[in-house]
Amino acid sequence: MMVDRPDEQGIHQWLDADQFPEHLKKYWFQRHKIWQKYHEGVWMTEDAWFGVTPEPIANKIATHIAESAPKDKTIIIDAFAGVGGNAIAFARSGRWDQVFAVEKDPKTMKCAKHNAEIYDVAKKIVFHTGDCFDIIKRFMGKNNIVIFGSPPWGGTEYNADNVFDLSLMQPYNLDALYKKFSKLSKHIVLYLPRNSDLNQIARYAPESKKVEVAHYCIFGASKALCVYFGDFDFEGEAEEQEGDVTASLEGPLVKR
Repeated sequence: MMVDRPDEQGIHQWLDADQFPEHLKKYWFQRHKIWQKYHEGVWMTEDAWFGVTPEPIANKIATHIAESAPKDKTIIIDAFAGVGGNAIAFARSGRWDQVFAVEKDPKTMKCAKHNAEIYDVAKKIVFHTGDCFDIIKRFMGKNNIVIFGSPPWGGTEYNADNVFDLSLMQPYNLDALYKKFSKLSKHIVLYLPRNSDLNQIARYAPESKKVEVAHYCIFGASKALCVYFGDFDFEGEAEEQEGDVTASLEGPLVKR
């Protein structure tokens, strides 16, 4: 069990309910759903609770990408790594020659590195602190890359409408993300709000190509969806149940 304590303001290791901020209290009761090894000393920022992918869903997404991506894709870049949930899952899958985790905020990145140590995969991840769009330019010319992006959604406002307008995502909307990422790779996976406008997503399907959409639920509660741009090959049932996670294929979508 790791006992390292954070030594920087804004980075927390909450191991007791009495320490936990009142406005985040609901996450205290979900902590082991979000991190199976939370009790071993996971580090978090307050904002990270709103954005981290729960571990069972991160693992299911990692499996989906590993199994469906073309075999010649050997590098995966987590463009908005946060405190490391998805990057850790990618590293644990064993599918990739290299896993890159990019995070703009230094404190959040410090958490990601520490959490990767807890899960014993820190040596399998290359961490880059900085703007993802600047850093991915270093990979130009490579054709073996998958880009995974779990961008900020702009706070909790995405829950206000039945269908979320992806042009309103802040600070990067769907158009900005797709245009910038597609300059590097056509194999892009975006983790988006569960109520995202599928018609907007379909507009980005390349001519004569399909875009797969998978919807992820945990304990029966819908959490998010992933959009798979590129030659991802999904086989099997339209709905998969694994433990507490249900993954439903909503696609394929085609350009209208």
